[in-house]
Amino acid sequence: MAVQVYNTLTRSLEQVVPRPGRGASLSLYTCGPTVYNHAHIGNFRAYVFEDLLQRHLQARGFAVQRVMNITDVDDKTIRGAVSAGISLPEFTAPFKKAFFEDAETLRLLKAEEYPEATDPVQIARMIAMIATLLERGNAYQAEDGSVYFRIGSFPNYGRLAHVDLEGQRPGQRVATDEYDKEVAADFALWKSWVPEDGSVGWESPWGRGRPGWHIECSAMATGLLGETIDIHCGGVDNIFPHHEAEIAQCECAAHGDAPFVRYWMHCAHLMVEGSKMAKSAGNFFTLRDLLDQGWTGREVRYVLLSAHYRASLNFTMAGLAAAHTRLQRIDEWHEDLRGVAGDEIHAEKPDASSEEFFNALDDDLNISKALAVLATTINESKRRIAQNQLTPAQAKGLLEWYHRVNGILALEPAADELQTRKEDFDGATNRSGEWTPAIDSLLDERKAARAAKEWKRSDELRDRLAALGWLVKDSKDGAQIITKKK
Repeated sequence: MAVQVYNTLTRSLEQVVPRPGRGASLSLYTCGPTVYNHAHIGNFRAYVFEDLLQRHLQARGFAVQRVMNITDVDDKTIRGAVSAGISLPEFTAPFKKAFFEDAETLRLLKAEEYPEATDPVQIARMIAMIATLLERGNAYQAEDGSVYFRIGSFPNYGRLAHVDLEGQRPGQRVATDEYDKEVAADFALWKSWVPEDGSVGWESPWGRGRPGWHIECSAMATGLLGETIDIHCGGVDNIFPHHEAEIAQCECAAHGDAPFVRYWMHCAHLMVEGSKMAKSAGNFFTLRDLLDQGWTGREVRYVLLSAHYRASLNFTMAGLAAAHTRLQRIDEWHEDLRGVAGDEIHAEKPDASSEEFFNALDDDLNISKALAVLATTINESKRRIAQNQLTPAQAKGLLEWYHRVNGILALEPAADELQTRKEDFDGATNRSGEWTPAIDSLLDERKAARAAKEWKRSDELRDRLAALGWLVKDSKDGAQIITKKK
């Protein structure tokens, strides 16, 4: 089955096909963070979706060249720097560092390029694009020296977001980076310097100033990936005005009539406990907030990728707890397979139904169906293990299948998530007095059951330990890992 995605521009499912002469290569541009604060889990919902997309495309044989921008100059970053009384680079540096640390915690693949808006090379690209738009009559300079894009010069403006431009007042302008969808107006390409900008500004043919938010992405995307990009991703909140403005700028400045983007993909909003995420509501979380509560990066990743990207995701603490349980079951199943496979070198290919995992993702990243296939495969193979019906070659085949699956999901346990009981307990009692010799006895009995490949008995003992409040995993070297149940 060919990979197909929902194109926001055409409002339809379309097969992903590389451009002629490019072999299996696809270019992918993903809107990155605006580094005025730590990225929140709503931001990371989009980044995890984009990671899932890239991983699946690569699994299907595409060579993906991805660029993700870093917005380090805009209204918000300047306000933050001025308020803190420090330079713009000093203000944004810790948030850039935090973003890359958080991205690693969530197992996000690295982009080939992370262009920063304040990079002199990128500023020069922005100035050059603005000059082209002025020369072609798509832009004009206002009384204050700022340069604006003339939306009346681009008849297709509003097509992506389905914004109706009827009744638009000629000359109506918007200077701020963000505005309501109901407003369709000439937007700033270059903002003339004002005292509120402090030390932030660059010299240009139109005087000292700074680029508008929209021109930043346009210049960086086309400068690194060319005038036509295969796939452009972001959140639904980016459709208007940001992505609409990108299309207008890039297609007016292009040398030909090719489209700026062939496939537009947008993920839906994230809710928290059924409500819009907001600090005032007490349901605003960064990844670091969740890590401080004891959750792990892969648990957060599981929740963020578990709902279809075009469906609103309700992020809850109960969902994180469920992710913990599901991941533990995957870990235990994986170790059970390792135990059955032993030193087997021959792999028997699993039932054809297991390929439905990848087929589901071919269908516009249908992750719900893909995860259902994984759950069914786990349940069926665990049943066969319990009944001694799974051969070492079959177990080896399932291990190889899961290696492909995990190449997309990236759910393997991190080393720092595994804590041996030797590190936490003295074998008789722990600090709270909850550890008892009976738990040691159950662990020893379970270890013996696994050594004898009595998998059903091993699972029963694991469940008894869970009922007592202790979660058991199995490490690659055969040691049992036990942690306190949350």
